[in-house]
Amino acid sequence: MTRLVIAGAKGRMGAALLRDASQRADLAVTGQIDAGDDLRSVIENADVVIDFTSHEATIVFARLCADHNKAIVIGTTGHTEVERQEILRTAAHIPVVWSANYSTGVNALFWLTRKAAEILAPGYDLEVVEMHHRLKKDAPSGTAKTLAEILASVRQQQLADVVRHGREGVTGERASAEIGMHAVRGGDVVGDHTVIFAGIGERLELTHKASSRDTFATGALRAPAWLHGQKPGLYDMQDVLGLHG
Repeated sequence: MTRLVIAGAKGRMGAALLRDASQRADLAVTGQIDAGDDLRSVIENADVVIDFTSHEATIVFARLCADHNKAIVIGTTGHTEVERQEILRTAAHIPVVWSANYSTGVNALFWLTRKAAEILAPGYDLEVVEMHHRLKKDAPSGTAKTLAEILASVRQQQLADVVRHGREGVTGERASAEIGMHAVRGGDVVGDHTVIFAGIGERLELTHKASSRDTFATGALRAPAWLHGQKPGLYDMQDVLGLHG
């Protein structure tokens, strides 16, 4: 049995994780923390920490996990480049699963996006559109960034060089190399993501729509059971699901 500490237990994702974990015979929640709580008070009773909090807190948790030789599953997004590099350094000492999205369906979308880009590139214009609830703090979503990174990698591009965030005014003709990125916010939308491959005479769209956070919680809880006992290193949900290679 894998013992879990859930960080962000009072949030929307935390509540879903607690609810779903209670239905799993192979998992036991031995601790839960939220803002103001100290992970050190519960970390010794855990095998894996699941972090769905804030990008600032992730660094603290990752360091503590490395100090106590505990694995960590990171579901938080919006990290700065400095924070990202710090997390990567901890992965040299402990196993880390870090994914922009833990939905099994979204990870199938990642896989399909790569395959479609390999088949259709370079003669198609690429656009990524995402929509989330009005309370989401970062934009574009981590999932949308991952989708765009997949597209850029297939074209052997650096995403920062080709991404175009929305359009306004007289923009001129669309550059064939650019990857469009569009973030929509409103209501209580859990998460919609669409990748558009627009060619001459046809258009392919790959879309995933989440209607419940339980889909993310169910996927996220697959990660610690897989991660427990893995060698130190950085993994993602594609590793957990066996979609690499």
